Amino acid sequence: MLPKPNTFRTAEDFRTGCILLIDKPLDWTSFDVVNKVRYIIRKDLGFKKIKVGHAGTLDPKATGLLVLCTGKMTKQIQFFTNDAKTYTGTFFIGATRPSFDLETEIDQHYPIEHITEDLLREAAQKMSGKILQTPPVFSAKKVDGLRAYKAARAGKDIELKPVEVEIFEFELTRIALPEVDFRIKCSKGTYIRSMAFDFGALLNSGAYLQALRRTESGDFKMEDGCSIETLKSQISKLEPLPEEGLAK
Repeated sequence: MLPKPNTFRTAEDFRTGCILLIDKPLDWTSFDVVNKVRYIIRKDLGFKKIKVGHAGTLDPKATGLLVLCTGKMTKQIQFFTNDAKTYTGTFFIGATRPSFDLETEIDQHYPIEHITEDLLREAAQKMSGKILQTPPVFSAKKVDGLRAYKAARAGKDIELKPVEVEIFEFELTRIALPEVDFRIKCSKGTYIRSMAFDFGALLNSGAYLQALRRTESGDFKMEDGCSIETLKSQISKLEPLPEEGLAK
């Protein structure tokens, strides 16, 4: 039976294995969060070593639910990674960026005068179900042993192959051109940035991802999570390991 997320009573619980639901800050990488949480646990509770890992990367420009596991629970990460994810956010219609999000500058502008609400909803319908999606060149996908984003930033031409993903739900929640808000539930490996680019293409225009927030990962929900600051405050109230526990 899995431990209840964000529930721990003693320092030893982190070694036995905890599930932590963290609200990833904007501009932090997922590894930044892992490293910060590991540092807090080690510093405040007296661990020399403690395993911490995350289940499902979030881009730096995204916020929201990041599932972390500690100690022996890190062996379960692969099962959480395969879970469906739910996101909310905003597409900006009428322009594109090389990274498909705010990480890079606008490279081209497109007309939007022809875009109607019916056209927007038709495009969302076409992108529902099983679709082929090409990952962004500014991504962590490996090409010839090199991360795609490193090759892209070095100015190298790279080609990523399309992969099949599944969009379980694609709902447009607000239409106020040039902005369109959405809610998307999708399978593992889906790039919402790529969905933004493809969405713009279906509109005979362009689009990029202006904002993104993960709200759910499998059965885990952001409403049950907390900020890094809150987690640190909770951990600081625990009794540190006894001196003999430091060598374990």
